[in-house]
Amino acid sequence: MLTLDTVSRIYGHGSGPGTAALDGVSCTVPGGSFTAVVGPSGSGKSTFLQCAAGLDRPTSGTVRIGGTDLGGLKEASLTRLRRDRVGFVFQSHALNLVTSLTVEENVVLPLILAGADPTSDAVRSRGRRLLARVGLGDRAGSAPAQLSGGQQQRVAVARALVTEPDVIFADEPTASLDPESAVLVLSLLRDAAYADGRAVVMVTHDPTAASWADTVLTMDAGKLR
Repeated sequence: MLTLDTVSRIYGHGSGPGTAALDGVSCTVPGGSFTAVVGPSGSGKSTFLQCAAGLDRPTSGTVRIGGTDLGGLKEASLTRLRRDRVGFVFQSHALNLVTSLTVEENVVLPLILAGADPTSDAVRSRGRRLLARVGLGDRAGSAPAQLSGGQQQRVAVARALVTEPDVIFADEPTASLDPESAVLVLSLLRDAAYADGRAVVMVTHDPTAASWADTVLTMDAGKLR
């Protein structure tokens, strides 16, 4: 589902040698797997996620999602790919959910952005089915502010699943959660990999969270160790 081939990302190289946030990184994350990316602060974890997810373009190398070379896509096509084939779960609740929308509307937002009718039975049914899956079937009409941090993260996981993506990227998804909520979120991410066949990639500094993954990639100074 996800392949990086000798990917480098260099910052500030216009006036000098620059700094390599990623340095020749190669890896493959197949569907049906849960991969954690770990490493110290400044090791390149965030840049890895940004390049792998198409949020940033590498200086060199190739990133493929489902066989599609992201480097060959114009910005509009890359935006559509991220919307339709990639799911995101961020650390910050503010980034995850739109406060002016209901919980259900947040879950189906990617479908609405793709042109679906938010009032259609099919769209609403998919949103409510996913909310039930993450244990929040009774909170469809709630505002995000009425939910705890852990509940908001579970809504974010439901939204990440709504387009049936090839890959789900999770950036420190348990960093601000209590242990019980963290377990619920990690269980949902692992289920997305094993039950649904998604490739799930989680960046984390937490060794306990990383232990839920079946593969752990360690970043150090922009390289995989």
